[in-house]
Amino acid sequence: MNKNKTKITAVAALMTLAFAGVSCVNEKHDDKAASTEETAKTSTPKSDLPYDLANPVKYNMQQNLFEISGIVFHKGDPSRVFAIQDEDGDLFYLGLEDKESKFTKFGGKGDYEDLAIINDQIIVLKSNGELHTFPISEINKPEVANVVKTTDLVPKAEYEGLAADEKAGMVYVLTKEVKKGKKDETEIFAFKFDGGKFTPSGTFALSYKEIADLAGESKMKFRPSALAKNPSTGEWYVLSSMNKLLVVTDADFKIKGTYPLKGGAFNQPEGIAFDRDNNLYISNEGGTLAAGNILMFKVKK
Repeated sequence: MNKNKTKITAVAALMTLAFAGVSCVNEKHDDKAASTEETAKTSTPKSDLPYDLANPVKYNMQQNLFEISGIVFHKGDPSRVFAIQDEDGDLFYLGLEDKESKFTKFGGKGDYEDLAIINDQIIVLKSNGELHTFPISEINKPEVANVVKTTDLVPKAEYEGLAADEKAGMVYVLTKEVKKGKKDETEIFAFKFDGGKFTPSGTFALSYKEIADLAGESKMKFRPSALAKNPSTGEWYVLSSMNKLLVVTDADFKIKGTYPLKGGAFNQPEGIAFDRDNNLYISNEGGTLAAGNILMFKVKK
């Protein structure tokens, strides 16, 4: 055999082996990459929240609700939302697509933070923990005739959240920040509401550390702004404007999960409510380039 031909054949054989080796390495690399990708897919937790927080239906509010603070529905009826703003003692009521809102005056200037409706009574919370109660029938008047003010019901602190569980006859007051004493948890004060009277019925707490751990933070000062009970699951949804976070708990306020409020839709989330169809609503105060609004999140079917 010709020596040159033999040399060419040997070189070709070596090249074939080399390509085979590279191919084998690439296959292993591809298999490893595919395996890693699959592991990443399976290890990335999917949100179990039955609402897509990235895709709301937005309803802009009128100028007098630029600083909309709290929202609620009467018996879950979504045709009319009741709202307050945090500077004047006015109760607003309107359809979400209305161009104008009606309102009834129940108090003077003040820092009003949230409201609830129970047994056809409207309760409004001031930031100092004071409660203003009056019948819902009074909204047909320009000004409420007799508002019952309840003071010294809760310890001195800053309060922003109020909610009612009408079936259980309970009212809950949510602490935003305690000036003295405990610094590592948020307290929720429960009251039995009967005949216009508030009877203490327990205290619950939300641990900063638990919330931080679930949110993937090293530490967190949780400053909640509102809460509402999911009528279908019995879970509590606790909203924080400052932390841009939604915390979900069970019926006894045991923390189950945290969900970040991302994007420009959540300018200053201050109010939260559910309607009777289990849709979720979050209200936002207005900003430099945005009106106050209410965001609706339809429950996933």
